[in-house]
Amino acid sequence: MAESHQPNNPLHGITLEAILTELAARIGWRAMAADVPIRCFMFDPTVTSSLRFLRKTPWARAKVEQLFLRMRWELGDPPKQG
Repeated sequence: MAESHQPNNPLHGITLEAILTELAARIGWRAMAADVPIRCFMFDPTVTSSLRFLRKTPWARAKVEQLFLRMRWELGDPPKQG
């Protein structure tokens, strides 16, 4: 099977777990819940519970990925492309 390359995808190579961990460390669960109001961010949040929910819920995962990209951009650390 050929390896899939996505040079124009700014999230290529970044796992959902890494995204959640970085968001929690940099902006915190409360800010994450304010932007993406989902139960796993609002009540007793953990990376494990969030991963479980986000892997089953494409619309929520997309919002979290956009929050991550926006946070990175605002901090002057946009994801590398290419």
